[in-house]
Amino acid sequence: MSLDPVPARPGDAIELDLFLEALHRRYHYDFRSYSRASLARRADLARERLGCATLSELQGRLLHEPAVLPQIIDAMTVQVSEMFRDPDYYLALRQEVLPHLQTFPSLKVWVAGCADGEELYSLAILFREEGLFDRTLFYATEINRRALARAEAGVYDIDRLPVFSQNYQRSGGRGSLSDYYTAAYGRAAFDRSLRSRTVFTEHNLASDQVFSEVHLISCRNVLIYFDAVLQDRTLGLFAEALARGGFLGLGSHETLRFSAHATAFAPFEEPDRIWRRTASQETAHAR
Repeated sequence: MSLDPVPARPGDAIELDLFLEALHRRYHYDFRSYSRASLARRADLARERLGCATLSELQGRLLHEPAVLPQIIDAMTVQVSEMFRDPDYYLALRQEVLPHLQTFPSLKVWVAGCADGEELYSLAILFREEGLFDRTLFYATEINRRALARAEAGVYDIDRLPVFSQNYQRSGGRGSLSDYYTAAYGRAAFDRSLRSRTVFTEHNLASDQVFSEVHLISCRNVLIYFDAVLQDRTLGLFAEALARGGFLGLGSHETLRFSAHATAFAPFEEPDRIWRRTASQETAHAR
């Protein structure tokens, strides 16, 4: 049974600051530039899950009980997604972006903030159906180790499959989503071959740097949890990572319009939140 939410008090903001600082200094997870309102909700969720009365108590456990770290990171990160979420985005990739990527002899795709892997498997299926899978290397990155492990396993509750399948069909799927998974005991395991060309690795957009030049970055519904400074840092990383003419896909409520790095990109399919890296490689270096 979870604790009742603790009413806001004058010291709550200080407790949250100290908790985030402890998380960063002790374990190098940096959430300090995430959206403040979202952080407060997620930290309170962590407090409830671990049965702590205050964030100060949670901070003490964080510092002295390393075993609670995975539970805290699970609460502090958001893993809410679907396969082929916002089908028009994947349809635009299929019809407008992949024909351009066809011109490259080999491809690299970065799924930034891959959560439990739904976005990765959607892209893997899409690339397979369009004949690009065998020449593509996918990077699936995530700050949450538990989520990364779930993404690598590729197993989902069977009751989520009807929505996944509807999204797949609306995204222009060329067959049946059931061609790609095996169902048993209330779970659906996606074909291992879909992750055969994927590197799963931890990466923190708040503190880590670019690790490869890539041709497509799909980072959907991640920036909405960042403050403006961290959004700019992240978009700077993406501008630095993308090859000339490469593509960036964001979530349905995300935009480049007010970013310091907006000039590094040109609208491509802006209603579907897809931009293209401009020919000029000049961009402010990610801080």
